[in-house]
Amino acid sequence: MCAILSYMSYVRVEYEVIAQTLQDPITPDLSTQSLILIFTAHEVSTHLNSVLSVIFYPLVLTGNAFVVSLAVADLVVAIYPYPLVLTAIFHDRWIAGDIHCQISGFLMGLSVIGSIFNITGIAINRYCYICHSLKYDKLFSNKNTVCYVVLVWVLTVLAIVPNWFVESLQYDPRIYSCTFAQSVSSLYTITVVVVHFILPIGIVTYCYLRIWILVIQVRKRVKPDSRPKIKPHDFRNFLTMFVVFVLFAVCWAPLNFIGLAVAIHPRLGQAIPEWLFTASYFMAYFNSCLNGVIYGVLNHNFRKEYKRIILAIFKFNC
Repeated sequence: MCAILSYMSYVRVEYEVIAQTLQDPITPDLSTQSLILIFTAHEVSTHLNSVLSVIFYPLVLTGNAFVVSLAVADLVVAIYPYPLVLTAIFHDRWIAGDIHCQISGFLMGLSVIGSIFNITGIAINRYCYICHSLKYDKLFSNKNTVCYVVLVWVLTVLAIVPNWFVESLQYDPRIYSCTFAQSVSSLYTITVVVVHFILPIGIVTYCYLRIWILVIQVRKRVKPDSRPKIKPHDFRNFLTMFVVFVLFAVCWAPLNFIGLAVAIHPRLGQAIPEWLFTASYFMAYFNSCLNGVIYGVLNHNFRKEYKRIILAIFKFNC
């Protein structure tokens, strides 16, 4: 615990030093620097808090496994890629070399795909818990849940590995990042958008629609004799993860649909304004900062643990 708190303090001090000392005359845009700096610092603090609050305050164990996995997926970009993005912004170019570019792009993809796959896992978990409660304990035993989480990350790695073979992980000066280049292969881009975004979003939408239908039926007492009982805290947990899903879809939809449109009609690539492309990327990056905030706003247990951890951090610093 102390080691983690020390690391959080170190990250905060480290970025304060960077912000004060790296005054490069060719720095492109101070607002962009500040944006990435805030994203990075906020990313580390909120998602470490998310992980710690689950570890030190057991909620629903099997459901929390996916929440912790999602927090780890969001945290990945803050540990390695974001500091390199900051360096590129300060120098107005990529100076870390091709190897770091490939690793950074790989971890970016790992975080994005890991997030959507974990969100899909959460939706299926909530669907089974609420709509098929009698089978839930068997389907999501502790052992099975661990296997599901491992499967999520195996599928995530398998999904990102092909990028090395098609050489699609490249530095994009518009966003100062090494990321997936949508223009490398139209067929591959379409496949990525469908498999990594549209298909998971479809599965999650189906799960949450079925949950909402059941909730409405219960509240309207369509089946008064045999209606299942949905506890208030179960509904709040469902609502929290539903908001996480909606914000993920909203933040990532513009970038994915731009990529899909350019892949289908390559001429659109020249017609799309650069500001729109850049805004869609930073909108997608911003999503990683939101999940920890959502947990704190909508979930009482997380909010309680956030307060306890933050107080411990200030006490440790003093």
